[in-house]
Amino acid sequence: MQLEIVSPEAVLLQTEVDSVAVPGINGAFQMLNNHAPIVSLLQKGNVKIYGNFTVDEAYQDKFTKGDDNGTWLAIESGTIEMSENKIIILVD
Repeated sequence: MQLEIVSPEAVLLQTEVDSVAVPGINGAFQMLNNHAPIVSLLQKGNVKIYGNFTVDEAYQDKFTKGDDNGTWLAIESGTIEMSENKIIILVD
């Protein structure tokens, strides 16, 4: 599935991924390939991204390797939309 993470400054990541876990306001949840359409608010926490991809060098300092072989992006808040196998995350 396609993932796009957008901050007010730039598009931080645009790539194919296997799964994404996010800190929803009603609890964390994960999306896999062909997940049902969803729109949700996000709270402070880590967006956890799984798959074989490379982060652009300009934004590598924003991402960390998680202890579960995922790549993590710490966020303060945000919004997520999943539709037609594409995830768009707007983050603060």
